[in-house]
Amino acid sequence: MKKFVNNLYKNQALFYKVFLFALTAVLIVYLLPKGGNFKYEIPKGKPWQYENLYAPFDFAILKSEEEIQDERQQIINNHTPYFQFNKEIPNQVKSEVPEVVTEVFPDSILKNREIQIIGFVNETLEGVYEYGLLQDNNRLEDNQLVYLRKGNEAFEISYKNILKQDQVRDFLNSEIEESNLSEVENELLEVFFNLIEPNVSFDSEFTQKELQSKLDNISYTRGNIEQGSRVIARGEVVEGNKYNILRSLKNEYESQVWSESNYKWIIVGYSVLVALALLMLLLFIRKYRQEIFENNVKVTFIFFNILFMVLLTTLVVNFNIDYVYVVPLCILPLTLKAFFDARLGMFTHVITVLLLGFIVPNSYEYMFLQIIAGIVTILTVSELYKRANLFISVGQITLVYIISYFAFTVIQEGNIADVEGEVLLTFLLGGLATLFVQPLIYIYEKIFGMVSDMSLLELSDTNSKLLKELSEKAPGTFHHSLNVANLAEAAANEINANAMLVRVGALYHDIGKMKNPTYFSENQTSAVNSHDELAPKESAQIITDHVINGIEIAKKHNLPDRVIDFIRTHHGTTTVYFFYMKEKEQNDNAVADDFRYPGPIPFSKETAILMMCDSVEAASKSLKEPTAGVIDNFVEKIIDKQMKEEQFLNANITFKEIQVVKKILKRKLKNIFHLRVEYPE
Repeated sequence: MKKFVNNLYKNQALFYKVFLFALTAVLIVYLLPKGGNFKYEIPKGKPWQYENLYAPFDFAILKSEEEIQDERQQIINNHTPYFQFNKEIPNQVKSEVPEVVTEVFPDSILKNREIQIIGFVNETLEGVYEYGLLQDNNRLEDNQLVYLRKGNEAFEISYKNILKQDQVRDFLNSEIEESNLSEVENELLEVFFNLIEPNVSFDSEFTQKELQSKLDNISYTRGNIEQGSRVIARGEVVEGNKYNILRSLKNEYESQVWSESNYKWIIVGYSVLVALALLMLLLFIRKYRQEIFENNVKVTFIFFNILFMVLLTTLVVNFNIDYVYVVPLCILPLTLKAFFDARLGMFTHVITVLLLGFIVPNSYEYMFLQIIAGIVTILTVSELYKRANLFISVGQITLVYIISYFAFTVIQEGNIADVEGEVLLTFLLGGLATLFVQPLIYIYEKIFGMVSDMSLLELSDTNSKLLKELSEKAPGTFHHSLNVANLAEAAANEINANAMLVRVGALYHDIGKMKNPTYFSENQTSAVNSHDELAPKESAQIITDHVINGIEIAKKHNLPDRVIDFIRTHHGTTTVYFFYMKEKEQNDNAVADDFRYPGPIPFSKETAILMMCDSVEAASKSLKEPTAGVIDNFVEKIIDKQMKEEQFLNANITFKEIQVVKKILKRKLKNIFHLRVEYPE
């Protein structure tokens, strides 16, 4: 039992990775659509390259989206509007005729003609309200047919039959002119205008209800294909009706209700493919990024990002499939490149795109666009902390999306008329969403405790609290650190290392000297040397302790581990040679290990660069009369000694790159000492 517990403890990191792998695979499978997948790609506009395809079951032929839209528009254009006729208003108006006539006409006129006038008014009102008086002019064509609703009955009439308010005066004038009452025209008009009220209005609610009923009854299919019928033969071009039939078969196939047995087999298939994809990623990390594989937080971070992108895409697809390109998938390689490197970012991006192929429609087109966009992302974004670079890269990514979509549309449709502006807009929105990568990286730094180039940029500010403290307590060390940072940054740029990381590492590598600043020569301002009263071993101990002290100070100020690595390794396992030789003069049995730095030796290209630059810059202060030849020999001697002591054995730096670093250091030192080229006499 104890042995089992010990093995469990020793392999807990491996067990965690297995658990993380299984959990991620299960969650991704859960998010994938569970219907069957049509096993053929439908190459619109191209010959059918598979075997003859026969209908596996009866299915209906779906109308295309364009056909449905045309049918909807035709229904909307031809729909007959409804108008509501109010019967109460005419009755009310007629009942008020005698009273209004009495009020308007003088008694002298009514005495002999009251019956005639009232009869004329009533007869004219019958004409006004035959089809009703419209309250608002709806600007319809006169010859357009409309429905006039009187109670529960509706009559189809021409729109021109309904009297409009701007036609009332002309109608009344015409009626009065035809009668024998022209001499009392003014009085009659006053009567009519006091009486007449509109009684017809547009019935928008009923009209919309009827229109919606017709739209809801649109058939989305036309015709059927019987089981066993040939759908398409090998070599036939997939276009027109054939394309619609294939699309209908695919839709029917994927929307079928599967039996429990079928469902379980679909889950098994998905599980195998998802697990295989994630396994390839794990194996890649284990083989080529061993330091990441051994860090469970970093592995968790990578898997979390994959799961996050799958979840986000699933949500968008379920909401509206047309917005699938709004998902800023290029954030994934951007983020991984910011925290790790471009190669890992690209590999993870490809794996994620392959998984998303199960979710999105037109998976080949989607995967092609996303992989190309990911490659452009990796190639164009060199320094994410520079905002201009990010905006330029996002513009290039968006342009690649648009060009690729344009090319696919031309291939599928054979013309550019079918390029949809809405899709181009989704690419623009996706590009804008990609800009969210900077705040997202900041959030990731806080959650996962990692560091990106943007954080390194903040740490490189010499006005930061820790560097200000260094400049006050150990000004010589601070000046030395600035010189080393400039040398290291120049060297890193030449061999394509992380220049920002090595610069920050150089600025902080000697912060441990703040504890005993006067014991280091660059901070000694008087002729008195603090080491004169100490034994060589004690002096060496103080010198080597600045590494341990630096690590403690760095952790106290929450510096990232990537920066602390430079403090640990900048002297590797070299010896404090001056005090070792001094001890040897006094004691022939002096042991070199008593004067050795604790290490470890550099384990990356950047930490190796810092070791070289730090040693060369510090030793260059001892040069009395430097010449070009002296500087060349000086640099060669120091770095060759480090190589001889195997200080770069664990660093992934090549001999060629070391030679380039030497060349940069020689040139920079010559510039510092203002040397001219030595010409032969």
